[in-house]
Amino acid sequence: MQVLETELEQRWHTMFSALAEGDDVAPAQRLRTEGMMEAAVLMSIATPESLTGAMDRCYQSVYGRGIAQDFGEDWQDFFTFPQIPAMAKRAPVYPSTKD
Repeated sequence: MQVLETELEQRWHTMFSALAEGDDVAPAQRLRTEGMMEAAVLMSIATPESLTGAMDRCYQSVYGRGIAQDFGEDWQDFFTFPQIPAMAKRAPVYPSTKD
């Protein structure tokens, strides 16, 4: 589990750091990481709760607050395991015409 846990933490940290800096994260990167999370549970290497907790600690190390503080206490109702709440900030949109 140690190798897999280290790899997942590195991937979460990379994703959350990129997003915090205003960069985007390729969907393939997020989807592969979610697949690793699901495989760890299917192989009884980890539980959804332990992985979600570790992901939240990674999120906190980057943002200084937990996932629930940004997405609400019920964030897992929308981002069901193994989904990672990793999305870029909305770009500002300004009208180009008076219409």
